[in-house]
Amino acid sequence: MTFTPNAGSPHRPPATHLYTRFCAFLSKISLMLAIVGLLALILSVQTQVIGRYVFNDTPTWTEALALQLVLYITALAVAVGVRDAGHIGLESLVTLLPESMRLKVELLIHALIALFGAIMVSSGWLWTRLKWDELDPLLGVPAGLDYLALVIAGVLIVMFSFEHILALLRGEEVVPAWH
Repeated sequence: MTFTPNAGSPHRPPATHLYTRFCAFLSKISLMLAIVGLLALILSVQTQVIGRYVFNDTPTWTEALALQLVLYITALAVAVGVRDAGHIGLESLVTLLPESMRLKVELLIHALIALFGAIMVSSGWLWTRLKWDELDPLLGVPAGLDYLALVIAGVLIVMFSFEHILALLRGEEVVPAWH
């Protein structure tokens, strides 16, 4: 693969290859799952509030479920943020660089984000395996599910970072999936 810069244009055409379409699909699904999770989180907290103040009997599972949902909502949202370039960046400084330097810095940024995602996968998988045989006493599910969110987010972050790297090398830009 070679980089073919746009002559004089700071904007790159949108990436449309198969891998980008697949990542856009995963991003949309992740966002939809995060929204469903957010709705379930609201219902869980409302159940807890109603149980406490209306029936004077707080269900014990609601808080544990809410915490579990927060982990997965956050994991999915972070991954979608990486794909849609919603992560914290120094774009104002990168845009001031010459085009040849800008490409190298953008590639480095996405490679470092991919490395971070790979570390998340590795450490998350280690903790998932270590905690899988323990049961969460309130939900009755494996405690390793808490750490599986790291694995899912990490895999998506690596995939989405690789998508950005491919697009940069092809002189394209990844367009957010929700556009």
